Amino acid sequence: MAGSLLRADPDRYLFGDQKELSKLRSQAFDSKKNCWIPNDKDAFLATEIVQTKGDSLTVQTEDGKTFQVNKDDTQQMNPPKFEMTEDMANLTYLNEASVLYNLKQRYFHGLIYTYSGLFCVAINPYRSLPIYSNKVVSMYKGKRRTEMPPHVFMVSDNAYNSMLLGEYILLAPAYRNSTGG
Repeated sequence: MAGSLLRADPDRYLFGDQKELSKLRSQAFDSKKNCWIPNDKDAFLATEIVQTKGDSLTVQTEDGKTFQVNKDDTQQMNPPKFEMTEDMANLTYLNEASVLYNLKQRYFHGLIYTYSGLFCVAINPYRSLPIYSNKVVSMYKGKRRTEMPPHVFMVSDNAYNSMLLGEYILLAPAYRNSTGG
């Protein structure tokens, strides 16, 4: 299984399924009705507002469950045109629910890299993917960030080219120690 996956076409794990993405991005949406609510199991649930009384909202999930929530506990939802966006800095509503949803959707569709402004977020797939070959390196070589989907090769190629031009950037990994610092 692992051997056949490594010989697979990397496009699926770089660009995703464009037909499915187009379908997801064309869904009906009402920005005044759709919102996220906190949830213990899934962090946030996508809901639709069915009734408003002052600061209290009655919301309904896709499977028909209703909840009473305070208006201040909701987070705005992005329109479907931002579904699985490559750069979360482009989101209209850059909130916790929207960021988590975007990362989760991209991950479940095999897209493990996502930009967040200047940063490249990587989620470990816990399996080998065919996106680390010489073929993929050459796909990213000399390209602008907007020309290709997110990938660590884009970050490294841009850093290398900046270094050649005398522009130095700091690549700092995030460290955490047992004291929380």
